[in-house]
Amino acid sequence: MLPVVAIVGRPNVGKSTLFNRIIGQRKAIVEDFAGVTRDRNYAEVKRYEKPFLLIDTGGFEPASSDRLLSQMREQSQLAIEDADIVILLMDVRAGLTPSDIEVAEMLRRVNKPVFFVANKVDGDKQEIAAAELYALGVEKIYSLSSAHGRGVGELMDDIFELMPHTPQPDPEGEVRLAVIGRPNVGKSSLVNRLLGFERVVANPTAGTTRDSVDTPFEHDGQRYVLIDTAGIRRKGKVSQTLEKYSAIQALKAMDRAHVVLMLIDAEEGVTDQDLSVAGYAYERGRALILVVNKWDIPEKDTHTMKRYLEEVRRRFKYLPFAPVLFVSALTGQRIDKIMPIVGRVFGEFNRKITTSELNSVLEEAIVRHPPPMVKGRRIKLYYATQTMVRPPTFTFFTNTPDGIHFSYERYLQNSFREAFGYEGVPIRLKFRGRDKK
Repeated sequence: MLPVVAIVGRPNVGKSTLFNRIIGQRKAIVEDFAGVTRDRNYAEVKRYEKPFLLIDTGGFEPASSDRLLSQMREQSQLAIEDADIVILLMDVRAGLTPSDIEVAEMLRRVNKPVFFVANKVDGDKQEIAAAELYALGVEKIYSLSSAHGRGVGELMDDIFELMPHTPQPDPEGEVRLAVIGRPNVGKSSLVNRLLGFERVVANPTAGTTRDSVDTPFEHDGQRYVLIDTAGIRRKGKVSQTLEKYSAIQALKAMDRAHVVLMLIDAEEGVTDQDLSVAGYAYERGRALILVVNKWDIPEKDTHTMKRYLEEVRRRFKYLPFAPVLFVSALTGQRIDKIMPIVGRVFGEFNRKITTSELNSVLEEAIVRHPPPMVKGRRIKLYYATQTMVRPPTFTFFTNTPDGIHFSYERYLQNSFREAFGYEGVPIRLKFRGRDKK
């Protein structure tokens, strides 16, 4: 499971700019006015020696009664709860504000590392102004300019010193199965159905269970560990913001999982948050099954399932390989179909194809659709070999590794799927130049 670093602070202090600087690309929207980043943004950072999950949040205004700022405050609080390390970003040009003081007081009560950072320090004048922030009573204030990169390296070095070690992989031979989805989609009820007993409290109130719950079990002689993310709970009223932040628990669970059950609410349909979280599973190379829950509720005719399936396929157009199941955790309808598909998909996840089989399919694919020309030179694919499982990864040796267009790469993926199946499993293609003797 990847360590989590959260950036929190008032609106317009430069959180999104720092987020982009750390991940090394322009991912978050950055504009020079308050409140642009309303929802939490997250990215897996791989460019450093230690990979981690970075979370950008909306602004934190503790005393605000404005609805938008109130939701931002909730997001920041949830990020702080779920993070291993917190960065409190402040604007040196605005000076020390009551909001900074209140957030700092709250963070001092958190039992985890907190880095207090003065942003927009572009020179000596701002460096002197940053000294004012020591009035917070903290041991160190980091001065940096997220826009220009000044001081970011020192901050990251010190963060890595305190970053928790990534746990060792779970024992070989067991299948780690994550159940993910928005609050109140029926995750806990499904877990209880799969296990056959009330292992997880199931409650119609969204976000009853706070943390991920791991449960080992066996099915047909295979050992499994079922990871139930179960949403997020907070005291008092549960807002829509929690649906956004349930993604954090899902990301943590997917980092450890082999197979992901992505639950969709049959009443509400596919949401943008569903697409975002499932996309992360795809990017992480996890096997994926789409499970439409609460199928007992919608009124149906002879074409209801067909229409719904077409809509799911349309929304999840990047997951044409993922099986789709229609179930009811409440009534038990089709629950018995899940584990056989999980077992089958996990088998595909670990499947190894011989080099001779691969190249036979590759040769046929090239005959049907030869590689294109690049700068007047015909791309040649000499041979392919499978270099990894979990997910299946194939390396192609070619005379032009940088010249493969994504459309031809997709054609090769489809050719391999047509020949070998790989139900529920993303496949990866890599292209390398052939070593010259």
